[in-house]
Amino acid sequence: MEETKYLIIGSSHAGLTAAEEIRIHDPEGSMMMVTMEECLPYSPTVLPYIVSGKVEEKQIYLRDKDYFKTNKITFKTGKKLSKVDVKKSVVTLDDKSQIGYKKLLISTGSEPTLPPTPGLKESGCLVLRTMEDAHKINAAAKKAKNAVIMGTGLVGMHAAEGLQEKGLDVEVIRGRRPAVLPNYFDKDAMALIHKVFLDHGVKCDLNKQVKEVQKLKGGKTRVVINDGSHIDTDLLVVGTGVKSRMEFFDAKDIAMDQGILVDDMMKTSVKNIWAAGDVAQARDFFSGKQDLNAILPDAFEQGKVAGMSMAGAEEAQGSEPYKGGLSMNTFNFYGNRSFAVGLSLEEDDTAYEIARLNIAGSRVYQKLVFKGNCLVGAIGINVTMDPGVLMNLIRRKVDLGTRKAEFAVKPLDMSRRVMWEAWRG
Repeated sequence: MEETKYLIIGSSHAGLTAAEEIRIHDPEGSMMMVTMEECLPYSPTVLPYIVSGKVEEKQIYLRDKDYFKTNKITFKTGKKLSKVDVKKSVVTLDDKSQIGYKKLLISTGSEPTLPPTPGLKESGCLVLRTMEDAHKINAAAKKAKNAVIMGTGLVGMHAAEGLQEKGLDVEVIRGRRPAVLPNYFDKDAMALIHKVFLDHGVKCDLNKQVKEVQKLKGGKTRVVINDGSHIDTDLLVVGTGVKSRMEFFDAKDIAMDQGILVDDMMKTSVKNIWAAGDVAQARDFFSGKQDLNAILPDAFEQGKVAGMSMAGAEEAQGSEPYKGGLSMNTFNFYGNRSFAVGLSLEEDDTAYEIARLNIAGSRVYQKLVFKGNCLVGAIGINVTMDPGVLMNLIRRKVDLGTRKAEFAVKPLDMSRRVMWEAWRG
């Protein structure tokens, strides 16, 4: 059995950031990183661009082999975590090999879930969460003339655009809610995005839902709609939801809910185990309750906090506990840029003040959400606002005071000016 001081399961942003932080404070401690992927580390956010062909796989890796040698990290690929023995501090991988650890970080991310639609599991449908998934979709697309996408979230709409640009006839069928990207954008923004997809030839009737899926002879799949009609398709992609990868734990061994529960140092209920990234259920910035916030900035921040804590450097200069999950999502589609940050969906004018810019007939939309004199949320489509700067204004709870009205009119100039003042102060 192999043994290591630091064991990191998962090799995307949270795991890599944790490893770098550990190395800053412990240059020599033995470290091992294990991933179920067969390739070098990459960001899952690039997978839609692999499907669309906008980037090549060789361009997207976050680290090369020399990085792991230089930083004295044993990097194991193609190994999936099967079991964690929290009492013995030993993990078992899917090839039956075992690794003993002193400190363990779980950064396994999330995995797709399938809705309980009759016939769906048996249909041979595809999902998009790993590089292998992207390869499968690309291979199937080469032989396909049409595709059906189940789900109107980020994965579904990215897949729809990528396959349509490959020349396939694409139809998107919604999940539970009759909207496009309902978890991220308000009704005005959703309507704008929906229209752009329709203008590019993607069929998306939000009244349709999938009733049943049937596997036909000859490789086709029949998607039966709730109105009794059906679509026979060459390729069915499902993007209706995800869940945390944590099936390797027994519920009695570690505190779990929708994800692995962690404190503000990313510590779990087991003293020598940490969790970070999509799998970690951490404190929410606004409510203070523990929640999942599967976004890239959080993966970086949680990884940094976890790595520092694992290395025993919680009191080091510059160390800070996790500040709480604050949502920020970006979505680029057909040359358009959109984002949503913070409490962007709030509409209650008695509690929040809303400032909108919605130019009829254009592809420009802007929404700012204020609570008192503080910005708490924003949505932008084809605007010049910087979501990263807005996120910092929200996180710092900057009081705009008398400048709020000017901020609503000139958010780009004002946000930069206010942030500069905050940084200087």
